[in-house]
Amino acid sequence: MRKMQEQEGCVCQDKTQGQDACVSQDEVKEQEACIRQDKMQEKEVCVRRMTAADAEEVASIEKENFSRPWTREGFLKAAQEEHALYLVAEAAGEILGYAGMWCALDEGEITNVCVKETARGRGIGRLLMQALEEKGRQAGVSSWFLEVRCSNAPALRLYESCGFQKLGVRKNFYEAPVEDACVMGKQ
Repeated sequence: MRKMQEQEGCVCQDKTQGQDACVSQDEVKEQEACIRQDKMQEKEVCVRRMTAADAEEVASIEKENFSRPWTREGFLKAAQEEHALYLVAEAAGEILGYAGMWCALDEGEITNVCVKETARGRGIGRLLMQALEEKGRQAGVSSWFLEVRCSNAPALRLYESCGFQKLGVRKNFYEAPVEDACVMGKQ
């Protein structure tokens, strides 16, 4: 069980690995809603906002998983953008995955969802999707859209299990290799 204690305006959470993570009191509620126990690795997984300090590690994960990866600079800019929400899933100081969304009025365009290959199958993608939806709702988003390679069966299953429906196809949307994108949405 985690212990919470106040120290000079921060709340420290004793982690299973014996590390403390201090956050402002305003962020405690946000983090408490997003922390769960990763039973396979016995590490707490925390979903939190991406910071500039995360950009290098996130870009590295992106490069390992995509043929046309975003750069470190792209993630830096996105993390600092007022109308964007970029999150990371972290355990024991290691980023296991990330997800991002741009918000315009009541719509959220999900741009990135990725989990490290070594961390897949633990529900981290679902945790990130749930956190995007929760934070989006708090920001006034009521409908979400995304594109995914039509051949990416694991991602399609995840999105469908999160309530997304196929809306159509964008022909030749992806490059390297050229492939159609399934357009999906949720309200």
